[in-house]
Amino acid sequence: MGRFIAFLYGLASYVVFFVTFLYAIGFVSGLVVPKTIDTGTVVPLAEALVVNLLLMSVFAIQHSVMARKPFKRWWTQFVPASVERSTYVLFSSAALILLFGQWRPIPTVVWQIDHPQIAIAVMALSFAGWLIVLTSTFLINHFELFGLHQVASNLAGRSMPAPRFRTPLYYRFVRHPIYLGFIIAFWAAPTMTAGHLLFAAVTTAYILVGILLEERDLVDLFGDDYRRYKDRVSMLVPWRKSA
Repeated sequence: MGRFIAFLYGLASYVVFFVTFLYAIGFVSGLVVPKTIDTGTVVPLAEALVVNLLLMSVFAIQHSVMARKPFKRWWTQFVPASVERSTYVLFSSAALILLFGQWRPIPTVVWQIDHPQIAIAVMALSFAGWLIVLTSTFLINHFELFGLHQVASNLAGRSMPAPRFRTPLYYRFVRHPIYLGFIIAFWAAPTMTAGHLLFAAVTTAYILVGILLEERDLVDLFGDDYRRYKDRVSMLVPWRKSA
């Protein structure tokens, strides 16, 4: 029964994540969803900056701290290891939902593309970024990344397989295609407001810091295999380095 409850919890966490991910696309692109990055009550600039930076800090701290090994060792004293990843995914989704709901728009236009065909092309580029994000997760193991593999293995009474170092498709040309996809999605905007620019700039800075932390963990996990990979493949700009 405990394993089945853990599976349901992991499944529910995944559903929350996926809905949040879809909402994020609408939030950033300004399409479909009721609350976007440029809608809502306009408040004084200082208030908007403080609130928005706090919201992004909550996500960044949660996302980084809960991903670190020392925290995981402490956290799994209270949370079963089988649902540790699902709990991380659920907390990350909650931090994003908070950001979506409380974001303060800053509507000053920084740039605007008036040519219809160019604007459509830029929006298509943004959607391509989101597609890169999603497909990259499937290339490495989407369901393990978001906790479903762990709870399914636990339900079946199987242990998780040891991690293997692989570089499929995008990963042959760029070490972090998921982060590259996010950067494209955030910056490719036909209309860039000051609020959107703040979001894109701060999240890009967080991505760069996150890469440094993540690569340290990957070197610890895969050793020389990852060091050699770093030597031959670029971090974010897609090319293979010369030998």
